[in-house]
Amino acid sequence: MKDQLGRLLDITQIPKRIISLVPSQTELLCSLGLKDSIVGITKFCVHPEGLKKEKKIVGGTKNVHFNKIADLKPDIILCNKEENTEEMVLALEKIASVHVSNVITLEDTYQLILQYGEIFKRTEQASQLVNAIQYKKGELNIDNRIKKVVYLIWKDPWMAVGGNTFINSMLELNNCDNVYKNSADRYPVVTPEMLKDLDIDIVLLSSEPYPFREKHISEIDKLFNTKTILVNGEYFSWYGSRLLKAFDYFKTISFLNN
Repeated sequence: MKDQLGRLLDITQIPKRIISLVPSQTELLCSLGLKDSIVGITKFCVHPEGLKKEKKIVGGTKNVHFNKIADLKPDIILCNKEENTEEMVLALEKIASVHVSNVITLEDTYQLILQYGEIFKRTEQASQLVNAIQYKKGELNIDNRIKKVVYLIWKDPWMAVGGNTFINSMLELNNCDNVYKNSADRYPVVTPEMLKDLDIDIVLLSSEPYPFREKHISEIDKLFNTKTILVNGEYFSWYGSRLLKAFDYFKTISFLNN
């Protein structure tokens, strides 16, 4: 069995004790009926609601307490190429087998779900979930008008989303032309001066990882001299079972449908 980086996993039996260091993957595990097998999660694993009260918190996505993880005696640790660091993965491999996901497109998501189905012997549940997501995607009816957008995820400094990211794939799915899709950086630092001469229809403010709120809209409008809307970052960046709700959410964004 290999992970999404092509790394061979040393798994001889069904893992019974799981540590997940990626919020969207934690939610996915629960959707596959594996909640009781999860022994450790990050402080950012907020879905499903109440899970953080039931499971051991082992740190964040970039920094974890290796001793806490070792004490939990996991059979497998689930990571992600973008969310977690290579140094973390190398250290965690001394504790247990580590599966690293690499999700850029919807197809990558489907592959990950099916891999989990195989690893944890939840193949039927995994196939059903993939089919359900594909069905929801088929229901999406975004108009054909291309909208030029910049998707901001941070301030001080301002940071946008570039290409080769799952967020960019979701933007493309909604007929949004990301003005930074060809950036050399996956998350380029931008300035108001850089955006002034760009032909942008709208600025999308993500609710995560920076907690943009309604109060930031007027600030952005003044800086960028264009329309700005706040979007739920989970529905653009969380792959896995959250996609079941994401496609319904996309239908509610008036800018995407008018």
